[in-house]
Amino acid sequence: MASTLRWLFGDQLGPHFTHDHRGPVLLVESRAVLARRRFHRAKAHLVLSAMRHRAAELGDKVTYVRTEGGYGDAVRSHARGRPLEVVHPTSYAALGLVERLAAELDVTVLDPRGFATPREDFERWASGRGEQRLLMEDFYRRARRAHGVLMDGSGPAGGRWNFDHDNREPPPRGADTLGVPEPWWPEEDEIDEEVRADLDRWEREGSVSFLGTDGPRRFPATRRQALAALDRFVEHRLPHFGAHEDAVLEGDPWMAHSLVSAPLNLGLLDPLEVARRAEEAYLAGAAPIASVEGFVRQVIGWRDYVWHLYWHLGPGYRRRNELSATERLPRWFADLDGSATGARCLSHTLAQVATYGWVHHIPRLMVLGSYAMQRGWSPAQVTDWFHRAFVDGYDWVMVPNVVGMSQHADGGVMATKPYSSGGAYVDRMSDHCGSCRFDPKVRVGEDACPFTAGYWWFLDRHRERLAGNHRMARAVQGLDRLSDLPALVAQEEARGNRAP
Repeated sequence: MASTLRWLFGDQLGPHFTHDHRGPVLLVESRAVLARRRFHRAKAHLVLSAMRHRAAELGDKVTYVRTEGGYGDAVRSHARGRPLEVVHPTSYAALGLVERLAAELDVTVLDPRGFATPREDFERWASGRGEQRLLMEDFYRRARRAHGVLMDGSGPAGGRWNFDHDNREPPPRGADTLGVPEPWWPEEDEIDEEVRADLDRWEREGSVSFLGTDGPRRFPATRRQALAALDRFVEHRLPHFGAHEDAVLEGDPWMAHSLVSAPLNLGLLDPLEVARRAEEAYLAGAAPIASVEGFVRQVIGWRDYVWHLYWHLGPGYRRRNELSATERLPRWFADLDGSATGARCLSHTLAQVATYGWVHHIPRLMVLGSYAMQRGWSPAQVTDWFHRAFVDGYDWVMVPNVVGMSQHADGGVMATKPYSSGGAYVDRMSDHCGSCRFDPKVRVGEDACPFTAGYWWFLDRHRERLAGNHRMARAVQGLDRLSDLPALVAQEEARGNRAP
């Protein structure tokens, strides 16, 4: 009998996807995926580099297929007549392909890997909630207990489960950077040169088109690189992470963030090893509890929670649109054209995404996502854009994060209130407003901040729905105190999707 072939997807590249398998491995690189949708060039480079590096590591054990077609034919041609294993994929589309292949091949689907909490544990927890909301904080505390991470006996290390209140400081006044050591940066090699040459050729041929630019690769493409990036973060940056994790400085795109979301989502790191590495720093007295807890919450709390909600809420969740937002994503935004707008926060954030394929969670949520929700853009289009434009963006990541958290398109299943604000929040948490032609305190007129005006316009459009939300009721009541509300509404309706 032929030995079992294990098929790996391009986000299943770490040793925990093959450690229990001594037989042959199949990796398929499909140009058709890049041809169908316009991804960020840096993302395409990173994924192809990571796949080709993994193939080089596996050596004779791997069959690496490069095809201009889809995955299905490549898998059929190499798996017919032999048993095929695949670790549960990370998207409904990929799972559908596996299920179709299982109708004609001998396929075994293994349990998901690369997440701290097993699917069955989450479903057991969710089914036991009854009518209670599936709160991330409750899930996170359960995960801490289950895995013994940052625990002091039966209670939380440091005496509190959540140090979020300590981790919301604005940027240091007058600073250009946070002043912490830079992240670890990879050195490109001949595989990267080959990838870049292929991408250049495909673009010249017209078979693919990309967003953004492909500068030096900023994110790990191998397990060794991912561990080096993690070590650099924990040893030199984690101590500074917590207090300013929500802050933005134009001269410091990385602040004290870890940049490990991309290697985590490629499967090069396991979330529990990442969380335990941070915990070791706390136990050694090398990093404060607020920083370590905030980071651990991102890794085994929020990341796992989003993964499980993606599957728990079902394939139809991506189509939720409770705010009836139907405007098309404008070209200037979709193409990452920061020069199109005079709003400094939008301009700078779009330019950073164009350059790196990455910004941290506050520019994603409170600049890009907030503006999209204020303007009433289609949540399906916004979700697709985030997926394509970010190096760490995958379907399972972006559907709950954008539909639920960012665009409030699920009506409150995931987040109790819409995450949007006027310019005052951006002014407090960043240094954007000081160099902006708009005034965050002004809502009508030539100097009106598009976020301040947009926030009130959003509230007015959804006044009836949001009035019953206890977290939004006071803001909605504030509409009645705006003597210039009719002028504001007319101003924003006239603006439409034009860049501010």
